[in-house]
Amino acid sequence: MSDYLADLEKGDGASNLLRLLNRTGARSVMAQEEVDFGLAEHRPFPFLAIVGQFEMRIALMLAVINPAIGGVLLIGPRGTGKTTAVRSVTGILPEIEVSDCEEGVFPEDLENENARLLYPDCYEKYQNGNSISHFESVKLVELPLNSRLDDVVGGINERIAVQQNRITLERGILARADNNLLYVDEVNLLDDQIVDAILDAAAQGIYTVRRGAMSGTYRSRFVLIGSMNPEEGRLRPQILDRFGLRVNVRGLGDKAERLEVYQRVRAYRQNPTQFIRAWDKLTAETREEIILARELLKQTTISDDALEIGLALVHDLDIDSHRAEYTMFEAARAHAAADGRDVATIHDIRSVAPMALRQRHSQFMVNFFVSQSEEDEQIRLRIDELTGK
Repeated sequence: MSDYLADLEKGDGASNLLRLLNRTGARSVMAQEEVDFGLAEHRPFPFLAIVGQFEMRIALMLAVINPAIGGVLLIGPRGTGKTTAVRSVTGILPEIEVSDCEEGVFPEDLENENARLLYPDCYEKYQNGNSISHFESVKLVELPLNSRLDDVVGGINERIAVQQNRITLERGILARADNNLLYVDEVNLLDDQIVDAILDAAAQGIYTVRRGAMSGTYRSRFVLIGSMNPEEGRLRPQILDRFGLRVNVRGLGDKAERLEVYQRVRAYRQNPTQFIRAWDKLTAETREEIILARELLKQTTISDDALEIGLALVHDLDIDSHRAEYTMFEAARAHAAADGRDVATIHDIRSVAPMALRQRHSQFMVNFFVSQSEEDEQIRLRIDELTGK
């Protein structure tokens, strides 16, 4: 057989078909140079390499440490690094436990007395000593501005419906964002239907999709991160209130810092791999610090003085939303944990209060309640007149 193959390679006594088959054999395929299909590598700008913008970076880190903060909204003009900063967060994201079961259950879920009936396949697998979860890094899931409602919440898989003649529901972006970060660029330009879907999922942590007789309920516990340019339109109050921290992002005012931005961006574009490697050590150290802070957060409390100051601050600023103090206190706990402390103090409240409380005061609502109070007083006076009191 080896002599025959040698003859094939020389072209002696072999048909064109056999020569073609020989050229497409495994050895020939392996010898070919790798084809460049133009697929892009995910190489975001290093988070630690961002110049300045301290408040923006702190807000993003606090949201990663403590998802209960409720997300971050970055507000500012174009070209100030908002999107770059959000995408660079992927380099410092910690690992979380992810379920391997179709039902998305974890070991603690199987402690339920009805677990055998609710999750039969996973329950049996777990009882046999097999793992039902694994750890993987938190992901950044981006919501494209041109997304349809079915893309966001999920819907009927049209490909399977056509090819296999059966109807199945496909998960949407909100379900894929479970336990991850959901990033919405230009959030103020989203369609109202999509905004409502995001609000419902963010509030409940789950959502239900119904298409005809079929329905599916999916987990959707995510950290919402948005960015917007106020020149292009305002954000609806309903979704604005869902963002825990709000950061005003402006261009850097210092000439030396702006020059440093130029030099780093130029170095990154010339050789992304080399630039990223130069920041690998700091990135790894920051990721470890975030993991430690997330663990410390579980036992971090707030001092009585800090609670008193925080509540007085919300009262004095005449803020109605109870999310104000909740966000502020959760951010203060994350700030303390990031500093290696298990008690948040007034210092932490001072550090996070502007991000947590800005844009929460509504003069419209103040005027509304004042007018309602005046109307109520007129009603009472009229009653007194009619009763002779």
